[in-house]
Amino acid sequence: MTDTLELNDEKQIITLAKALSSPTRYNIVKLLLDKEMDISSIAKRMKQTEANTSAQIKYLERAGVLDSRYEPGAHGVRKVCKTKVRKIILNVE
Repeated sequence: MTDTLELNDEKQIITLAKALSSPTRYNIVKLLLDKEMDISSIAKRMKQTEANTSAQIKYLERAGVLDSRYEPGAHGVRKVCKTKVRKIILNVE
């Protein structure tokens, strides 16, 4: 995990701001700060469907906040997610 994400580009800043403007997505990031979890586990903790959770995860991946990988699971493949950063710096000069 990288400690800091520093953004200078207007498009990246807006993408990140939109991603974190959702309480659900913000809480997913907080949930994953200290541990990795798969989509199913995140969905249960957030009291959301797996489909909705997966969509929220994709939004956060595009914003550069989360990273994911696929692993073998009990019933096929599972997607495991983790945060990429602990601190975000926005340079809006």
